[in-house]
Amino acid sequence: MAGSVPGGRASPAQPKERMPAMINAAIKALAQMFSPPFRWVLLKSAGLALAVIVLLAIALHRLLVWLASAGANWAEEMFGISAPAPISILIWVISIAAGLGVIVGSVFLMPAVTALVGSFFVDDIALEVERTHYPADLGIPLPLLRALVEGVKTALLAIVVYLIAIPFLLFAGAGALIFFLASAYLLGREYFELAAMRHQPITEAKRLRQTHQSTVFLAGTLIAVFVSIPIVNLATPLFAMALMVHVHHRIRTTHARR
Repeated sequence: MAGSVPGGRASPAQPKERMPAMINAAIKALAQMFSPPFRWVLLKSAGLALAVIVLLAIALHRLLVWLASAGANWAEEMFGISAPAPISILIWVISIAAGLGVIVGSVFLMPAVTALVGSFFVDDIALEVERTHYPADLGIPLPLLRALVEGVKTALLAIVVYLIAIPFLLFAGAGALIFFLASAYLLGREYFELAAMRHQPITEAKRLRQTHQSTVFLAGTLIAVFVSIPIVNLATPLFAMALMVHVHHRIRTTHARR
């Protein structure tokens, strides 16, 4: 990156130089999302993400209601049938809480869902971005299996982080901050490596990401903001992949000039 010094350390001016470039990349990604070639990909990815979220929400709600009913039945057997009214009220309260939990859970599950869904469309997105902005430097299509493996790994990690963050939601939003930072890291890492793997072997792509981890994380925070916006976050794969294609090409161009 511009502003780097030998040894991979950043000079004090580097963050100031990175931010305008990152904003420019985000603007380009947002602008292209609504271009005609992207519309069909947008519809497919948003539709698949919505379908996955709905199925997960239904499954989660049924699981929570079943657990509530099983717990109420156990309580009734333990304390006798003389108190059905309190138990019925308990089931009703827990069912309402389960519904609210599903809504909140759906928001937190979006990074995992978009990571998985995005793996199906990363090549379509990256190719269109490169055709428009980098026609002389097109990447090699990434095997679908490799993209799926990366997407599944990121989705599972996001779910683990979600489960860890839940207890901290009670502490002044600490859980939300933990999940935001984790989403920035996980999604930034996944989409940057997917963009880089179109141009170089996996090991080199991962090494490049580690070398420029602060830049990748900064881009990841923009993705984390995007994925936190309801409805809009259905288009996260398009924005995230388009953004990281720009970030990756800028890093490669900077290296080539050295």
